[in-house]
Amino acid sequence: MGTPLPLAASPSGGPSAARRAVLARRIRLFVAATITYNVVEALVAITAGARASSTALIGFGLDSVIEVSSAAAVAWQFSGPDHERRERTALRIIGVSFYALAAYVTVESARALLGGHHAEHSTAGLVLAAVSLAVMPLLSAAQRRAGRELGSASAIADSKQTLLCTYLSAVLLAGLAVNTLFGWWWADPAAALVLAAVAVKEGREAWRGDTCCPPPGAHRPAPATGAETRRAWPTS
Repeated sequence: MGTPLPLAASPSGGPSAARRAVLARRIRLFVAATITYNVVEALVAITAGARASSTALIGFGLDSVIEVSSAAAVAWQFSGPDHERRERTALRIIGVSFYALAAYVTVESARALLGGHHAEHSTAGLVLAAVSLAVMPLLSAAQRRAGRELGSASAIADSKQTLLCTYLSAVLLAGLAVNTLFGWWWADPAAALVLAAVAVKEGREAWRGDTCCPPPGAHRPAPATGAETRRAWPTS
């Protein structure tokens, strides 16, 4: 009797069990790095914002706190052996985090615009925004790649939360710089309202579980015909 041809690593064409374990461990490391960075970011931003009376900086710091809750949800999901069962709960937490962020940014931006609030110059805020603008895209891209290969909607949703922090960093940097150079106090809150709309969209997708793309090669192949089965499993 002939030797059967070897089977693929996964019946669905997706990652093998060993590869999935590697990806899950990688996601946990990315999440840990995100949490650590955001804790430091929150402390620096809120402290600098309070000193400069900057609503944008304080809001940026609170956004970091929200990002920690999102990353913590993914960390909780992947802390168990069967992380797929926790996917829905993690997505709901991430969705609520997006909504909370959008609500806060909208309220504070409206207050700044209507009240004509003028923040003082903040060197610490400018440096923090520049560093975040460089670090966050790298963390987001790395986690998104791992999440897509693993097929984890929550990991991808959390990477979008991190990417949103990149946009907020750019807005914060531009707002602080323009306010310092030209005195255009309204630039930051106006741009933040656009980001609030983006946060609502991402929150809705996370809540519905529409954040995930199928991992490469994860499409299940069509059932083999009888002739193809005989060719794949020779009998003599």
